[in-house]
Amino acid sequence: MSLPEPLLRADWPRERLLRHGAATLSDPELLALALRTGVAGCNAVQLGHDLLRRFGGLRGLLGTSPAELQVVPGLGTAKACVLAAVLELARRTLEEDLVRQDALANPDLVRRYCQAALGHRKVEHCIALYLDARLKLIICAEVARGTLTQAQIYPREIVREALRHHAAALILTHNHPGGTAAASAADIAMTRQIRQALALIDVRLIDHVIVAGAATVSMAAQGHL
Repeated sequence: MSLPEPLLRADWPRERLLRHGAATLSDPELLALALRTGVAGCNAVQLGHDLLRRFGGLRGLLGTSPAELQVVPGLGTAKACVLAAVLELARRTLEEDLVRQDALANPDLVRRYCQAALGHRKVEHCIALYLDARLKLIICAEVARGTLTQAQIYPREIVREALRHHAAALILTHNHPGGTAAASAADIAMTRQIRQALALIDVRLIDHVIVAGAATVSMAAQGHL
């Protein structure tokens, strides 16, 4: 097996970032900067390529745990932890934007956050975004986790958390792993049940966003609320 050719210094990701900016680097090159070094027979950029291929691109990589990263030959605990930290920072960037902005006035931001949080998940998860009276994010909390095809959601738990966080409104989101971003009859029935339960404590259910990979659909926009 032939060894990879070494990169010229001018072509190193760090040098190119300093000269031209981070936006000019490819995904593997950005990963290489976080990884710092490669492994035996594989430089850092090639390792970045391998990680993206193994986990199905950036979206798949976002959902990868440190334990899953450590099984990559040669990656090791230190690199896995650094990479997991970088990926978590990427997720938190969108959450920070929701804290600062009116969620109702920024539906695209909400959909991007939901997709980033759930698009890569391999089983169903349901997340609630609890909002204050100005419709800014108070907290994002997982309210259910299930199997490949379903997650058991309990309205009373969502209501209890809404009271605990003094929420005025909330947005639900859940994923359909390997499915389509379309509301099922069960999704519609459960969403209306949750909306009615929240109405009893004067909390508004603004939307329920369904995520399937890179696709999202708003149940509010489809008239299901």
